[in-house]
Amino acid sequence: MLTTRYVPGSPSWIDLGTPDTEAAAAFYRPLFGWSFQSAGPHAGGYGFFQLDGETVAAVGPLTQEGAVSAWMPYFQTSDADATAKAVEQAGGTVRVAPDDVFTKGRMAGFTDPGGAEFAVWQPGTTKGLDLVTENGSLAWCEVYVPDPEAVRPFYRAVFDWNIQDISFGDMPYLLLSTAEGENSALGGVKPLGAGDRPHWLPYFEVADCDASVVRVRELGGDLVAPAADIEGVGRFAVVSDPHGARFAVITSVG
Repeated sequence: MLTTRYVPGSPSWIDLGTPDTEAAAAFYRPLFGWSFQSAGPHAGGYGFFQLDGETVAAVGPLTQEGAVSAWMPYFQTSDADATAKAVEQAGGTVRVAPDDVFTKGRMAGFTDPGGAEFAVWQPGTTKGLDLVTENGSLAWCEVYVPDPEAVRPFYRAVFDWNIQDISFGDMPYLLLSTAEGENSALGGVKPLGAGDRPHWLPYFEVADCDASVVRVRELGGDLVAPAADIEGVGRFAVVSDPHGARFAVITSVG
């Protein structure tokens, strides 16, 4: 499970790239109870989604030509520059070179060999999200690629993740866990559907999965994959916001 006791390789930040930050805030506010707080006049429109004063995600305008609206997970690193070298050596691509974000930390953006984009965060004064796993916050991350086995050595080399073969019914699944920390499972790898694009998918915890799906559609979003139950895990559905950014909502067991 995710915690805010961040260790190397754990999801520590997530942000939304969108063509309209105000519209995004208007969508996620009634869905998750998030408020928006600007990062300041020099942040280029970037800001934070907060729940009861605690940062649970962030949002900013799309800056790269041809970019589509999407959620981006950031994984903790102690050295963004060393991680960038590891990405290249393992067959990935450095999409955004390591750079300082004021005194907050150092970030970099990459693409894995399967085509899925992700980022890393080297903490400075900002260690990571204030809240995870609770209702309205990040609970899980999955990557969808054409060949899950092909990215296994990449993520092992870059993050030293433990990668375990499990299954949910007849569906094979690669379970990802950090090398450090207890209860360190963080996400999984799944095969890409026909005609889909490689991507990382965040899961946000909610009190009622089905009610959240209804609310998504009322607010102008769409249903991507209908709600389903996974024994011992919970009930989840994949949805998208009005600009097409995908995410999942999950009501976990226990």
